[in-house]
Amino acid sequence: MPKVKLYDTTLRDGAQGEGISYSVMDKVSIAKELDLLGVQYIEGGWPGSNPKDMEFYLKMSKLRLKNSQLTAFSMTRRLNTKASLDPNIRSLVKSQAKVITIVGKTWDLHVTDVLRASLAENLEMISDTVSFLASKGLIVFYDAEHFFDAYKSNQDYALKTLLTAQEAGAKAVCLCDTNGGTLTSEVFRIVTEVRTKIQVSLGIHCHNDADLAVANSLAAVEAGADMVQGTINGIGERCGNADLIPIIANLKLKMGIDCLPDDKLKELTHVSHFVSEISNMRQSVSQPYVGASSFAHKGGMHINAVMKNPRTYEHIDPSLVGNHRRILVSELAGKTGVLIRAKDLNLDLGKEDPKTKKILQLVQKLEHQGYHFEAAEASFELLMKRAFKKYKKFFDLEGFRVVIEKKTDNKITTEAIIRLKVKGVKEHTAADGDGPVNALDNALRKALKDFYPTLAKMHLSDFKVRVLDEKAGTASPVRVLIQSQDELDSWNTIGVSENIIEASWQALVDSVEYKLLKDNLK
Repeated sequence: MPKVKLYDTTLRDGAQGEGISYSVMDKVSIAKELDLLGVQYIEGGWPGSNPKDMEFYLKMSKLRLKNSQLTAFSMTRRLNTKASLDPNIRSLVKSQAKVITIVGKTWDLHVTDVLRASLAENLEMISDTVSFLASKGLIVFYDAEHFFDAYKSNQDYALKTLLTAQEAGAKAVCLCDTNGGTLTSEVFRIVTEVRTKIQVSLGIHCHNDADLAVANSLAAVEAGADMVQGTINGIGERCGNADLIPIIANLKLKMGIDCLPDDKLKELTHVSHFVSEISNMRQSVSQPYVGASSFAHKGGMHINAVMKNPRTYEHIDPSLVGNHRRILVSELAGKTGVLIRAKDLNLDLGKEDPKTKKILQLVQKLEHQGYHFEAAEASFELLMKRAFKKYKKFFDLEGFRVVIEKKTDNKITTEAIIRLKVKGVKEHTAADGDGPVNALDNALRKALKDFYPTLAKMHLSDFKVRVLDEKAGTASPVRVLIQSQDELDSWNTIGVSENIIEASWQALVDSVEYKLLKDNLK
């Protein structure tokens, strides 16, 4: 079986994505997960660029990775400076990483207009940097920045930069589509041509500005690349990097190419959700292979067919990547959807059971009122378990009050006061928040934290409000959808009311109770 090595740059290139900021311990946690997954190379950062990255490398030097090699990143040495004297290059040696990736200018436009150097000087910078690091006993990879644009601009010079790195001791050269605008057919053609000129390992590094990063990475492999760089969930600057999650799944399941141990493939969904959680990003429900909607079925005809033979509407068995089939409950799904969800929840329900008809009628009634259970599976699970009396309440609300005050300095303050009974104990708490929902969430957690400590591991990751009858204006019912996450997965809950605070409270309580129910069943 052909093999491809995976090079993860979540902690360096991915961390350049808008809104992402990793602490040192965040980076250590992600590195450990990637090592358990079996990724061959983990690029941890640029040790010469900031103290945080250097601290990460020094912490990692005390840990023993089981499957991965840690790599450190930097650019070629500065113009008119020896590599042995360049602070960036010296920091790579200090990092204690055994594999070093050097990015260099490949496009003549960048050499003359950005670097302000001659083409010959740039080649000397590449050669000096790679040979110096190789002389220190380090494994050196060379990232050819903007390679595809460079190749189309000046093919001979672009190839010369690769050959220079190879001759200086680089063990791999990686072709980078840095601007992310190269078409898949161009990637295949150029990689095919380059493969015949290069003796060392050949990598591919794609950005997603034309929404082609995954396709381009796979095309490069078909053309002869044996290393793929990317990030978990495709995070990264601008439109992101190539998403390693579908790349791994496609290599293993579609192309028959070995890149991970077979038993690690089922960890893809977990790793994807884990990185989303640490990155404080909402998990995309439509992410291929691992998203909540990847194997979700709504239409009655689809549901009926997939239950007879999953191949009718599923391109793989979702369990192969650690995901699972979801049957969406709505007025379109009919009894079949209710029966399948009941089976998933280990609830005994037959097609002719009066409860089936009752639950279906309840679903149709609630959806007529504005509920949308296909988008709130957690709320539907709670509804089913309540109907079967297989649900215990974790607390009872005795009342709440939300106070919003705008002062003369235009500062707005929000406070929520909640009265609960928890395990027979009365709790009366208050908390401030950035708004009414945040204040209610804070007050509820405050009241429950001593009884249910695991709530500290969940947070609200998305909050949506939709007006259901625009003609009614501010008197319209609203639908609130809340997405919550913990370190393992994410779930959605719903609330509907003419009062936005009440709708939010319904969704918030379902979210908390689902987390507690989930933890209680472990």
